[in-house]
Amino acid sequence: MLKKLKFFKNNTLGLLSLNARNGKYISINNPRKYYPTVDNKLITKKLAIENNIPVPEAYHIVKSYKDLKNIKNIIDKYSEFVIKPANGSGGNGILVITGKYESYYQKSNKILITEEDIIYHISNILSGMYSLGSHQDHALIEYKVNPSPIFNDISTIGVPDIRIIVYKKIPAMAMLRLPTNLSNGKANLHQGALGVGINLEDGALKGGVFKKRLISYHPDTLRKYENFKIPNWDEILSLSKKCGNLTKLGYIGVDIVIDKDKGPLVLELNARPGLSIQIANRCGLLTSLNKIDNAQIAY
Repeated sequence: MLKKLKFFKNNTLGLLSLNARNGKYISINNPRKYYPTVDNKLITKKLAIENNIPVPEAYHIVKSYKDLKNIKNIIDKYSEFVIKPANGSGGNGILVITGKYESYYQKSNKILITEEDIIYHISNILSGMYSLGSHQDHALIEYKVNPSPIFNDISTIGVPDIRIIVYKKIPAMAMLRLPTNLSNGKANLHQGALGVGINLEDGALKGGVFKKRLISYHPDTLRKYENFKIPNWDEILSLSKKCGNLTKLGYIGVDIVIDKDKGPLVLELNARPGLSIQIANRCGLLTSLNKIDNAQIAY
């Protein structure tokens, strides 16, 4: 059943507050001049490829309005693809195409749209509608992740992803984000996705939060996720550690998806990862962050 959040009242579980995150961890460990390495998906993808970190393949980059006249020739090469802003955040501006039917393209929610609709969407991306600071942007057309069937028993829509907080190159906390009908198939908690805590030691699922309420099952399928373990968890943790070495940022969120054919892929990095991961895990981040600090001081 859904339960209101009542823990963390006296901060006995080491809750990391927004002010503490910004003042003690982000401002100190994330020099602003290095933000573009994670805020711009094109730069992140380039760095990842150079360091042999698997990412979704980029098909094309739309840099200006004049490029729109060639869009049809580009997208007609693929039956599935994703269009996203290079500098977007929070999943805003992402358009997922899952198939083509005659002159129509099918979105992830089964709605059919036209080529003109796609051009209009890309125009909005170029204008900066979805970018950080509303600056002019580029549109990235890339490979659409085909989710691994390992999550079929607990989720049936969209692409689940794994968010790992990496502090000083060490994984500190993780959660699985499961899309819902409310989130329109997107794995973003603020849009209505389900967040489930992950035990860092073995990849076992625990806790859970949906619409700021505690939950122990998927709200669409009603299936419980207790006793579920993410396969090949060590490989996923190792991938997150490599991302910790990818930039000169010391406190980041690493988002990883598991593709049916390609395995784990790094979707993006975040210099300002949210704090709902604590609710999903039923414990605060401070304990883990302090352990990492103390271990490095001792070393």
